[in-house]
Amino acid sequence: MKRMSKGLLCSLLAATLLAGCGNGNSGSNNGNAGSTSGNDGSSGTAKSVTLKMFIAQPRFKEHYDKYIADFVAKEKADKNIDVSVQLEMPTADNASQILKTRLASNDAPDIFAIHAVNEIPSYYKAGYLEDLSDQPFAGKLLDSVKPSVTTTDGKVVALPLETLSWGYLYNKTIFTEHGLTPPTTLTEMKAVVEKLKAANVTPFVLSYKESWIPQLVLPLAVGSMVKTKNPDFVAQMNKDEGSFSEMKSAIFDVFDLINENGTAKATEVGGDDGAAAFAAGKGAMWLQGPWYAETILKSNPDLDFGVAPLPVSDDPNATLINLSASTSLAVSPTSKNKEVALDFLNYVLDDQASNAFFQALKFNPVATIHTYESYPWINDATAYVKEGKSVQDPAIPQAVKDEVGKGLQAYYAGQLSQDDVVKALDKAWKSYNKVNK
Repeated sequence: MKRMSKGLLCSLLAATLLAGCGNGNSGSNNGNAGSTSGNDGSSGTAKSVTLKMFIAQPRFKEHYDKYIADFVAKEKADKNIDVSVQLEMPTADNASQILKTRLASNDAPDIFAIHAVNEIPSYYKAGYLEDLSDQPFAGKLLDSVKPSVTTTDGKVVALPLETLSWGYLYNKTIFTEHGLTPPTTLTEMKAVVEKLKAANVTPFVLSYKESWIPQLVLPLAVGSMVKTKNPDFVAQMNKDEGSFSEMKSAIFDVFDLINENGTAKATEVGGDDGAAAFAAGKGAMWLQGPWYAETILKSNPDLDFGVAPLPVSDDPNATLINLSASTSLAVSPTSKNKEVALDFLNYVLDDQASNAFFQALKFNPVATIHTYESYPWINDATAYVKEGKSVQDPAIPQAVKDEVGKGLQAYYAGQLSQDDVVKALDKAWKSYNKVNK
């Protein structure tokens, strides 16, 4: 996965393309249509549509800009609709709250990105998600992926961009040079750490400036414990009958080990800087997912890195790859430009264009039309999955993940104790239950 700077308007794309002819099959529009004709680009007064998108992946802006420009050209050629796109790309730390505020105030973007596992249930219940079940892209989704964007009543309500197989990243060259293999228990991880330190290699890159990064330890720890020792944890929390005190050791034992053996000034280092540090070999491991592959390889195209499951205890059965679908695109039911919004979603899984787009982003294949070769780090994770060493991402409310991110930042800085963090998480989940029951 899941897995955004202040809500900043990043781009108005393809404004220079705003000229031309009309289209009669316009569906919903923004009221700017003049006289129209057919869908074949024949003469008439052009309809202009401004499409608002909210996608909290600013590190991929260049790729989105290009793909959206291609879509604008295609929409003009196919339907004679002049499309201007306003693309807003906040950071992960702010995106969720910004989007919720927009939706609640009837200022919804036409297309917006949400986390499939964490956010679809509550957003669907609130009526914020268009039913996309009959869209062409839905029939292309892989059987292993489609459930992640399908509601309990069987409706497809988003298009998955990122499916994730993750744990932590490690520098394969450093590991090979020092005769190391990914550890299967916490004790083995401690031995790896000591061997690296003895060779004057910093074991971990730390990057906690953005709160969503330290929170990554939470789904890894909870998922591992749910699969091995406490299968009812999420259900208990949803009924106000559980507590994160049951997860305390799984969360903090490995988090403390990482913090005690990592790079300096973690709260001053964000994701992009962390990627650059990892790419430069300033740490052998990074608590991060392969969604940063494109950024890492921009800094060092020759870096050989892999994905491994993070040990959270001395039970090797609890050392598991997390399987998830995170960033997914949804359409607002209140969109005045729904036809064009749906056209864009279908273009994201276009039979011809989609492969190059997903490959450039270094995302996993999500559809039957995706035929590009998997990346080495994806193959690493897949090998663990085939051995049964994986777990589905636990359904932890986004509000709880937001709280743990801030809590672990404060814990790292010495401002909160472990018990303080646990209490804050329990409170956040109970607050979520009150709103969503």
